[in-house]
Amino acid sequence: MPPLTEDQRAKAIPILEGVREALSVASNGDRLVLHQMRRYIMKRLEFDERGNPTERRKLHELKWKRQRGLCAHCNEALPERGSELDRLVATDGYTEENTRLLHHECHRKLQEQKGFA
Repeated sequence: MPPLTEDQRAKAIPILEGVREALSVASNGDRLVLHQMRRYIMKRLEFDERGNPTERRKLHELKWKRQRGLCAHCNEALPERGSELDRLVATDGYTEENTRLLHHECHRKLQEQKGFA
């Protein structure tokens, strides 16, 4: 995935600065509240991209059934715990059509081949 261009980054900076200012005002100088608000917003933005843990767990269970407990890469049995959802296209999110279930080792290998690890 290519990094943001200078123009795209320049457009993002005022948004980030605006969020920081709004958080400062909303927290009214309380560092604990500011910390908690930052974490709350960070998690919600992460959920926008990845879905929430319940959604991902349900998708994991669906993929396990559809793949009959086999890794989509090596076709070997997956462990009961520790298999991972892999997005075929990262920007398309965690959807049924865009994911597959892999061994941790297979996932790492594929990520390395893509230059992400």
